[in-house]
Amino acid sequence: MVKELTYDNFKSETADGVCVLDFWASWCGPCRMMSPVIDGLAEKRPDIKFFKVNVDEEDRLAAAFRVESIPMIVVMRDGKVAGGTVGYMPEETLVRELGI
Repeated sequence: MVKELTYDNFKSETADGVCVLDFWASWCGPCRMMSPVIDGLAEKRPDIKFFKVNVDEEDRLAAAFRVESIPMIVVMRDGKVAGGTVGYMPEETLVRELGI
């Protein structure tokens, strides 16, 4: 399951475990292409917490991560950024790039 992540719930939701954050916007074509990839991974990997961050609605959180291009996917481990990618990529590439 993919949850919405906000500036207010960010710390409590990402404090422990492995988390994948998908920074996106509704007007972004590559973001819309990336969405089913993230949804599919979330179904296959219940051991990982998956979140979507709408950059238009959560500008403070996007600014905190210095999002300049979307889609931007970030992996966190126990509250710390452990890696990330920018742009659309197929599931196999994303898994390899994020190390998940």
